[in-house]
Amino acid sequence: MDKRILLRPWRRNDLRILTQLANNFNIWVNLRDRMPHPYNTRHAEAFIAYCEKQKPIHVFAIECEDEVVGSIGLELKDDVYRISAEIGYWIGEPYWGMGIATEAVRQMTDYCFREFPLIIRLYAEVFENNRASMKVLEKNGFHMEGIRQKALIKNKIILNDWVWVKFRED
Repeated sequence: MDKRILLRPWRRNDLRILTQLANNFNIWVNLRDRMPHPYNTRHAEAFIAYCEKQKPIHVFAIECEDEVVGSIGLELKDDVYRISAEIGYWIGEPYWGMGIATEAVRQMTDYCFREFPLIIRLYAEVFENNRASMKVLEKNGFHMEGIRQKALIKNKIILNDWVWVKFRED
């Protein structure tokens, strides 16, 4: 466990750093379109307000050495998929390649299986060109479940969607 990395609730005083880190094309291009670009203070305020209402918390700020460096969260599924959750994350570009995402995913995976006893399947959907994210998941014991061909469009480009999964018993 890397003690430099901490998952903690988002706070209102994170507005400036959230806006600064999230307003980045290189992050946006690997995320769903619900992440606006350009990203401004109004977006950060709405996001933090959303996070503050969560009970239990399922979206966290990622801190490295007391500095916010990204975000990680769970999307809890419902109905017949209520035993599944999707994990998603991003790291600010200045912090890429430092092992932060790998440790944050490890901590979030532990949190998911500890705090949500109904969840037995944790998965991530990764755009085909995001090899760094695939490596993060693989290092955390996720395995590639399948590739959904031509499943998404991002920035006017049709891409395959790689589905990575980890089961509670893994």
